[in-house]
Formats: sequence, C-alpha cells, structure tokens
Amino acid sequence: MGRVLVARLDSMGDVLLAGPAVRAVAHGRNPDGSGANHVVMLCGRQGEAAAGLLPGVGEVYSWDSPWIMNPAPKMTGPHADRLIDYVRNSRITEAVILTSFHQSPLPLALLLRLAGVERIAGASTDYAGSLLDVRLKPGEDFPEDQPEAERALGIAEAAGFRLPAGDDGKLRVASVPDVQDLVGTGPYIVVHPGAAVPARAWPPLHHAAAVELLQGAGHRVVVTGGPNETSLTATVAGPSALDLGGRTDLHAMAGVMAGAQAVVSGNTGPAHLAAAVGTPVACLFSPVVPAIRWAPYGVPLELLGDQNAPCRMTRARVCPVPGHPCLASVSPEDVVAAVERLIGGVSSLSTHVSTRRKARNR
Repeated sequence: MGRVLVARLDSMGDVLLAGPAVRAVAHGRNPDGSGANHVVMLCGRQGEAAAGLLPGVGEVYSWDSPWIMNPAPKMTGPHADRLIDYVRNSRITEAVILTSFHQSPLPLALLLRLAGVERIAGASTDYAGSLLDVRLKPGEDFPEDQPEAERALGIAEAAGFRLPAGDDGKLRVASVPDVQDLVGTGPYIVVHPGAAVPARAWPPLHHAAAVELLQGAGHRVVVTGGPNETSLTATVAGPSALDLGGRTDLHAMAGVMAGAQAVVSGNTGPAHLAAAVGTPVACLFSPVVPAIRWAPYGVPLELLGDQNAPCRMTRARVCPVPGHPCLASVSPEDVVAAVERLIGGVSSLSTHVSTRRKARNR
C-alpha cells in the first residue's frame, strides 16, 4: 500500500469539495482496487475537521500555509521545516496538490521536493520546471469554469488515480451521527445564517424574517452556527426556532444537515457539508466568486442572489458595493419559496458535465 499525500490547504468547504479526488487517490490506479493507497490529507487548521470526515483519508496533518491562509503566518525556516520533517518521516513518495484557479501549487511542491517526495501532480499556469511531474495547464488542459469538485478530481485523474466502479463522484462524509437528542423528532428545515466573510452574508434580520415565515408555513426550523456565532443564531432563531448555535461540532452538524428536508445557507462550508450528506440547499450565493465553481455540488439546488451584480468576480471579502445588493435584494419570501420548491422536488439537480482532461508532463 502506497502512502500518498493529498493537499488542500484552505477552508472547510474546499476540503469537502476535494472528497471525490481523495477517494480516487485512495482507490489507486488499478480498476480492481488492488493498488489501494493510504491517503495523508494535508490541510490548514480551517479544514482539519472536514478532512477527518472524508472517506478514504487515513491520516490528517494540519499546517498553516503562508500563501493560502488569511491572515497569513510568517514563512520562517522552522515553520517550513515542520512540514518537511513530517513528510520525510511519514515515508510519503507521491503527492497530489489540489488548488483553485487563483492558487499556485508550486510553493508547496518545492517544500515537498525538499522532503523527498518523488512524484507530484498539480495544475499550474506558471512554468513548473522540475517541481511537478504531472502538470495540468488551466484553460488549456481543462476549463476554468467547472465545479471545484470536478477540478480536483481531474488533477487526481491526471496523476493516474480513478474512482472505483460505482462511485458517482459526488461529495460524501464517512459517517453521519444520530442527532435526535439535539433536533428531536419530525421534519425540519435548517437555516445556517453565518458566513466565513461578510461579503457572502445575508442580513441577519432577513434570516430572522425567513425563519418566521417558514414557521408560519408549518415548518419546524433548526438554526445552526459555530461557537462564535451564538449571538447571530439567537437573533435568527427568535423565541420559537431551535437554536443550535455553538452546540455542534462539524460531525454533529453533518448529522443535523442529513436529517433536514432542506438547508438554507450562504456560500460557506456548511452548504457543502449539506451537499456531502445529500440534502437539498437553498444557497444565498454572492457572486464575488463564480457559482459554476463553488455552488453546492450534486444535490437539488436553489441559487439565490443577483449573479450579475457589480461585485461579480471581485473575490471581495467585504462587499465593495453600498447596500450589498447582490444578496440584500433577496427577500425572505424568496427564500421560503425556494425551500418549498426544494421540498416539493421541483428544483434542478446541481449536476455538471465533466470535460475531458489530459495530463501534461512538466
């Protein structure tokens, strides 16, 4: 069994979107699975919990990347040596570096070479020299406008790894806990009002109004959020929705999402967690990044928000347009109608056509 490092150095959602690629690497290069690999998942601290949920991951190592994290840690000799020493001592001989269109695999490839990794695959616009053995050129070997899950799987496929027969390539988690003690019995809708950055957040009072309307329509509502979002979730839940803010770790949240009829969320990690457990998503999606790449993947989807707003493609963390019109223009009634369509089974399935990719040596 080989030991292969799969790297995705950014956030929880990005790590979850790497799931199909991880499963392909774990399965190996032989159709019958006889060449299965032990996958070491390299991620930043923001993605560590998500990496532990992925099927096929045998080991997780967290290292904060100075060229990915925001705010970025200082790049010092000891910081680099910690990663180099770990990789060298872990007997890793091969690596697949997963990146988005605005990221380069080359800084990490250099460190992995210094650690003795013999074969490295990645997608790089820049000349890679001897840093990559398998190089995909974005825009030439594959289109940039494709879902992140498919981009990641394409990099793994270029390295020679394939999903096992019967694997549909959708997002997954390894296990889903029973959370009835948290959510009680009976159907419910999850509303997740938090967002990683302000530019992707729907106003809290809009969320609260949507919760009231959902309850008025006969739905039970569960509001989720992290430990630092308890004030937000209390505001959104109001006096009668179930407020789970700060009461779930990521594994438990997966269970809460899995039991829901639908999830209302912005473009943030829990939207991808909902997709990973197969739950339909009404996604309040700010177009600061393209929906074709980062919308919830592989589940029935209602995409809400003006995708042609002036903030489009800015990658802004704070909305550059007064009034935040891309999302503020979405009404609570719009969200309720989207949820009703999802529950009624009339929303579109978020499926995408994979494109043929070819590997390019150095």
